[in-house]
Amino acid sequence: MTTAVRIGTRGSQLALWQANEVAKQLSERRFRPEIITIKTTGDKRHDVSLATIGGKGLFIKELEEALDRGEIDIAVHSLKDVPSIIPERFVLAAFLERADPRDAWIHLDGQRIDELPEGAVVGTSAPRRRTQLTALYPHLRVEDIRGNVDTRIGKMRAGLYNGIVLASAGLHRLGRESEVTSFFSIEQMLPAAGQGIVAIETLEGAFVEIAATINHAPTASAAIRERGVLQKFGTTLDCYSAIAVHDTGETIHAFMGELEGGRSLRVSGTSVDAVYAALTQ
Repeated sequence: MTTAVRIGTRGSQLALWQANEVAKQLSERRFRPEIITIKTTGDKRHDVSLATIGGKGLFIKELEEALDRGEIDIAVHSLKDVPSIIPERFVLAAFLERADPRDAWIHLDGQRIDELPEGAVVGTSAPRRRTQLTALYPHLRVEDIRGNVDTRIGKMRAGLYNGIVLASAGLHRLGRESEVTSFFSIEQMLPAAGQGIVAIETLEGAFVEIAATINHAPTASAAIRERGVLQKFGTTLDCYSAIAVHDTGETIHAFMGELEGGRSLRVSGTSVDAVYAALTQ
């Protein structure tokens, strides 16, 4: 008899794509997956910034509670939404193969971001994007934007923003790459730690081994190293922290800056300790 696996997920289109991909891969290994959708606080509140209502952990809080109650066996997340430090009873047991980690620029008329006039409004939700964009294009106004992909593009179409920056991986998974005007290189816009990676969280026990059957080892290595840099900061990082980390396999690149356009720092190293030391020297 095949083992049943209850997969917990948020209800957004992108989250459901991720959960269905996990289900597909588990099915291929003769498990019997069932997807259970859970509404998270992060999904319910699009009217305010994440930082003011508790941070990006709100996207996983209810899923972890469902794990604790035994209502689901595994939870599927976008790794960049998972806080760097999670309770010890939980395990990030597997990581799917990484998609394109770059950020994408979207403009309705296909205008490049460097062609925008002074004062044009660019929407993004991430402090590390805001800080890097401000350094690259100081003549632009970079403002916060919340919501799923459809909501954000809808706000742009309504004229609230001249253009928006989104993660390439999400657009690809939703079949919306045709809407991308251009991609930022990794060197221009360093991605968030874990960007493009789907992570599987569970409690200690049998489902750790089940999740591990679909783990992609090179992606897991990058995920561990990128999150390792963040974990070195302990609990000092929050939703206002403008920090980015990306592992190329040989070198870890990191960026840290101040939201209001002050000091910023880009460093590289071959180990977590070396990168952390360079960021905090």
